[in-house]
Amino acid sequence: MRTIITSSENKITAAFDKRFGRAAWFCIYDEQTGETEFIENVNLNASNGAGTKAAEKAVELHVKKIISGDFGPKAKDLLDKFEIQMVILQDDNLTVENIISKLKN
Repeated sequence: MRTIITSSENKITAAFDKRFGRAAWFCIYDEQTGETEFIENVNLNASNGAGTKAAEKAVELHVKKIISGDFGPKAKDLLDKFEIQMVILQDDNLTVENIISKLKN
């Protein structure tokens, strides 16, 4: 299963970013292979609709789960429609690596 983890940078040691649509990077973690890939969020600075555009990107990337801190109502609706699980974490001290470690257990 492919999972997006919102990230502040394009490295595994980066801080977890709690903003879904405004996260700088999306870390795509493949739970079967253990591989990670970072995709830049090109809609980070969109004047509006950043969450919806991020949700559309998630659909395009064929992910089944997204780990972030918050999802706007339009993004939630789209992710629900495509049956993408949303996991909300509120811990400011997490890194992408911490989250991947927890997914492995």
